[in-house]
Amino acid sequence: MIEELDGVLEGNGQLGLPELRRSLQELLGGPAATGRVLDQHRLKSCVYRLRFEVNGCVRSLVVKRLEPSIAQRNQLVATRWLPAIVLRANGPPLLGTAAERNGQCVWHVYEDLGDWLLDASDPDPERVQAVVELIAQIHTRFAGHPLLAECRLHGGDLGIYYYTSNVRDAICSLEALRPPDIALSAERLALRDRLLERMYKLLDEQSYRAQMLAELGGPETLLHGDLWTINTFVLPTAHGWQARLIDWDRAAVGPVIYDLSTFLLRFPPHHRWWILELYKRAVECQGWRLPSARELNLLFDTAECGRFANRAIWPALALLSDRAEWGFDELAAVEQWFETLEPVLPA
Repeated sequence: MIEELDGVLEGNGQLGLPELRRSLQELLGGPAATGRVLDQHRLKSCVYRLRFEVNGCVRSLVVKRLEPSIAQRNQLVATRWLPAIVLRANGPPLLGTAAERNGQCVWHVYEDLGDWLLDASDPDPERVQAVVELIAQIHTRFAGHPLLAECRLHGGDLGIYYYTSNVRDAICSLEALRPPDIALSAERLALRDRLLERMYKLLDEQSYRAQMLAELGGPETLLHGDLWTINTFVLPTAHGWQARLIDWDRAAVGPVIYDLSTFLLRFPPHHRWWILELYKRAVECQGWRLPSARELNLLFDTAECGRFANRAIWPALALLSDRAEWGFDELAAVEQWFETLEPVLPA
């Protein structure tokens, strides 16, 4: 088996491959196991599906290369945080880890969940309900949990601090885009100035938004932080649908509106009301009550503006440090997001 594993991801220039292959060897039965690599498929950047035939059985695994801090966060979710609220079986199916010898990266090995992603374009109500109820369970069970401090330490804060710090950092990075540090055409200067005007407006609104979040945002809890439907699986079992959430790279602490806004925006507008109603019913069973639709839209707007501000920082820094031409295209995209931002819950 070891000879076959020497070819896993060969030629991809990936760090930590010897360590990954040793981990795979152990997971697949050790040196005594017989078998072969059936195929390798790149799912996205640094994520691969590997299929093996081992002792006559087919085994499919997913491997993912992560920065060490993000790998630690994902491992804590799978082995400590979700088990603490009795939801280990609803998180990422982590089987093993392999750290690159110099500490530059960590590989995670997961059981392959197959093609059971939740479809946002034509959502099946029963499968959506399974995911929504899982999200509600995580939110309500982790509110006030003693491990929140650890979640914040390793994941960060996605509440008003996220909004405020991103807006201020975006202002600093955009203000630095000026001659002689960087040449700006009239068009690019106008783009920078329009974005700065937006950021200063968001900064002026910080106190009001913070007050609304404090009064209506509910308790802090563990957030997935990236609730796109590509990170939600719904698998058939003998007892019905089982939801699982994967890719907790951005897990953090904050109010539930951050996760809710991300999740609802993945669906066409006419589906969002009934999906929100599923969440509302699920949390009301635990004594929670959501704000009105108007108030929710304001809270959702705060979450989205904080995200947009964050996305303005990095292209500006790339322009300053590397003169990366793509930075202006990214800044133009951020401006477009602001211009087309509409209430999450349609009238």
